[in-house]
Amino acid sequence: MERRKLPTGIQTFRKIREDDCYYVDKTALIYRLVREDRVYNPFDILLLFDSREFAAHWFETGAPTFLIDTLIERGVASPELDGMLAGADLLSAFDVDEMEPEALLFQTGYLTIRGVERSARGPRYRLGYPNREVRLGLNERLLRALAPHAARRLTQDTALERALEENDFAALEKLFRAFFAGIPYEWHTRNDVARYEGYYASMCYSWFAALGLDVTVEDSSSSGRVDLAVRYRGNVYLFEFKVVEMEPEGGALEQLQARGYAEKYRALGEPIHLIGVEFSRAARNLAAFAVARA
Repeated sequence: MERRKLPTGIQTFRKIREDDCYYVDKTALIYRLVREDRVYNPFDILLLFDSREFAAHWFETGAPTFLIDTLIERGVASPELDGMLAGADLLSAFDVDEMEPEALLFQTGYLTIRGVERSARGPRYRLGYPNREVRLGLNERLLRALAPHAARRLTQDTALERALEENDFAALEKLFRAFFAGIPYEWHTRNDVARYEGYYASMCYSWFAALGLDVTVEDSSSSGRVDLAVRYRGNVYLFEFKVVEMEPEGGALEQLQARGYAEKYRALGEPIHLIGVEFSRAARNLAAFAVARA
């Protein structure tokens, strides 16, 4: 792609981040600042130029309450958002009440097209978060909606990072239990969202994603797809989530081991930890938490 002289505003942006090389791609339908596959909202960029500080500028201009409510009402699990497939009607749907979640997320700017797959019925679009700010911000708001009034979030976030740094899995289990115990009983009695199969996985994914951790959902290998892969400070953590009312207890760790999900990560030369997390709908908390070194 041809590189052009940076306009004054972009030069200012480069002064803020001297270690990165940004340039303007004028061939796109909108102005984009491009670095690998990251796309930045133009209004967000203007606020960055004005404040000269990195922050959640776009989300600060308005909370996506309607969007969050729609995703929850339709039972869309947060791990599904990054990697959604959409059909050719992605750009032509306008009735909000009838619009599919992927079209709504795309047209409101919370997802962007990452790739195009051809099929006999026409193109299929693989969607993903446009940038880190949207990924963190959207999952933070989903987490607030899925776990209202969760106690001591900031303390729990710090403790979660420390538990991963030290590979303290006893502390990690304790944190998970405290996190789910912090959801008021009244919230469960007024909502049926916890009945969705993906509810508990959504909670865990959004918690990790809102912290900005390197998270991959349903990472595929020749033996299947692991629910959640997290890379943090030279370690790989592979999570499998189950609900004991739906499958026998002990199946989460057993599946991680039986399907050899760790093999894909051997080449990294990093320690690999298998973590089976099982939930009980009746108890509204963990039923089992098992860890093994791969």
